[in-house]
Amino acid sequence: MLKNSSITEEGCAALISAFDSNPSNLIELDLSGNKLGNSGIEKICLLLKNPQCKFMKLKLSECSITEEGYNALASALRSNPSHLIELDLTGNDPGQSGVKELSDLLQDPNYQLKTLRFLGRAAEEACKYLTEVLHIKNPLLLRELNLSEHELGDTGVNQISALLQDKHCTLNTLTLKNSSITEEGCAALISAFDSNPSNLIELDLSGNKLENSGIEKICLLLKNPQCKFMKLKLSECSITEEGYNALASALRSNPSHLIELDLTGNDPGQSGVKQLNDLLQDKQCSLKTIRFLKSPAAQEACEYLTKVLGTSPLLLTELDLSEDKLGDLDGEKLSALLVDSHSKLEKMKLNNCELTEKSCSVLATVLSSKTILKEMNLNNSRLLDSGVKVICEGLKKSVCELKILK
Repeated sequence: MLKNSSITEEGCAALISAFDSNPSNLIELDLSGNKLGNSGIEKICLLLKNPQCKFMKLKLSECSITEEGYNALASALRSNPSHLIELDLTGNDPGQSGVKELSDLLQDPNYQLKTLRFLGRAAEEACKYLTEVLHIKNPLLLRELNLSEHELGDTGVNQISALLQDKHCTLNTLTLKNSSITEEGCAALISAFDSNPSNLIELDLSGNKLENSGIEKICLLLKNPQCKFMKLKLSECSITEEGYNALASALRSNPSHLIELDLTGNDPGQSGVKQLNDLLQDKQCSLKTIRFLKSPAAQEACEYLTKVLGTSPLLLTELDLSEDKLGDLDGEKLSALLVDSHSKLEKMKLNNCELTEKSCSVLATVLSSKTILKEMNLNNSRLLDSGVKVICEGLKKSVCELKILK
């Protein structure tokens, strides 16, 4: 055993040369904790290929081995499969293919390899939890993992975090929608990703009450230059203006990767939408898509009005659609936009419009929904008695905050 003995490639080469001259007796070698690197592993692989080599146990934890070294070990073991039964590679970095290359050997009846250790104790327990309790097969070989149906909660997230922070976990996409995760679970997740940030490119935490405190944890990760997130989904996460502004600040500090952000079903306050919308205009920022609106109908209305008005209605507090500027836009789609929490419209003008009874019914729906609409102008719009009656039904609702009706 030569654990933590400050051995580098040079010392490793001397050792392997000695063993190569007399290979038949040594059955166990432990070089853990030495910075052998891939070049040192290549020397070991030369010995493993020797038909006289009788190694049964080889321990190489924390040896600064990367994907190249893993692949070299797999190749060496294929060329001489008859002896090695245990290989320990905990604390190294397998890259994208290293784990699979070696795991394939376990399935092949021509190889003696029975035990392949990639994970430390805590990560091993997490892996066991995924396989035995949640019935997830081969979690180390997965690129996408959806645990939404399991409703992990903070306890479950804490259990899997040890695995997520191990470099042998090479997930690209993790989905944890509606999983009863709060700030506590979010903090555990983000801590794990901060330790192992380079693989994950898509994270979906929609439907969890992360609140602004949880978003602050996510922002710390977004500021990490090693973070490679491209898609981040945070719909229905109880985020308010403070959280929106924190996200905008984080993305300004590390603008190069995130291209899609979903914030539907949250409450941006007065400035949240503008803070993030400004990033779309910033050439230094990779962000291409921000989803604010909950329904496709609201999104369609927003896109239509943006073309008509020359600016996003989400940035306005007053909307003037007089003289039939509504055009072909379906009233129900406009309603979907107005009742969305991202709409900050306080005043709407529909003067000189041909409003039908159906249009009035849509307006009544808006008035009877939770909006911040304070003033509505409907002058010269031929409401007739029937239209007025329909609108009055909306005015009766306790949630209606309209102060001025013209």
